[in-house]
Amino acid sequence: MGAPGKPLGVAAFTLIFRRVPSPVSLIGGLPETQEMLDFCGAHNITSDIEMIRMDQINDAYERMLKSDVKYRFVIDMASLA
Repeated sequence: MGAPGKPLGVAAFTLIFRRVPSPVSLIGGLPETQEMLDFCGAHNITSDIEMIRMDQINDAYERMLKSDVKYRFVIDMASLA
């Protein structure tokens, strides 16, 4: 669900007490995500990653705890076999 153009009059406590979930995304929904991926593909925009094998996952976690990570970790699922 995206953010509305103007404020909504919502009774927050009514929603809380009834445990009404409110799933939101700051990056938009599927159409916006696809548009962004298409744009990146058309303009050769890529991300910097560090590929790790499945057996390196504990080391990667320890590095994350030590703030020793420069890029996003991506697990090579081919290493699972």
